[in-house]
Amino acid sequence: MAQLIKKRIAKFNRHLRIRKKISGTTERPRLSVRRSLNHIYCQLIDDINQKTLFAFSTQNKEFLKSVQHSGNVQAASKLGEVFGPQMITKGIKKVALDRGGDKYHGRIKALAESLRKAGLEF
Repeated sequence: MAQLIKKRIAKFNRHLRIRKKISGTTERPRLSVRRSLNHIYCQLIDDINQKTLFAFSTQNKEFLKSVQHSGNVQAASKLGEVFGPQMITKGIKKVALDRGGDKYHGRIKALAESLRKAGLEF
């Protein structure tokens, strides 16, 4: 139990270090990524106006029809392929990635790379 608490505190501290450096603007919103056991949640946030510009996740009903399991690397890359072009049609081409204290590895990396392939700049 004590080791679990240490991991959560370490993740929280990493998240604070990231948030000190990253801030979203209207021209370059912050792409906040939240990873749970079964899903991935993403938001494009304008921190200056305190507005969420666009939100997407693996819980979308149309998206769930296209994948078998929504909590793996394949689902994360598919999520970027599906929602990347939608962000570009809304006029968002540059984002600042906020990985939320998670390592840039696995599902986070797959999502980021598929969004880059769709045309977003980090």
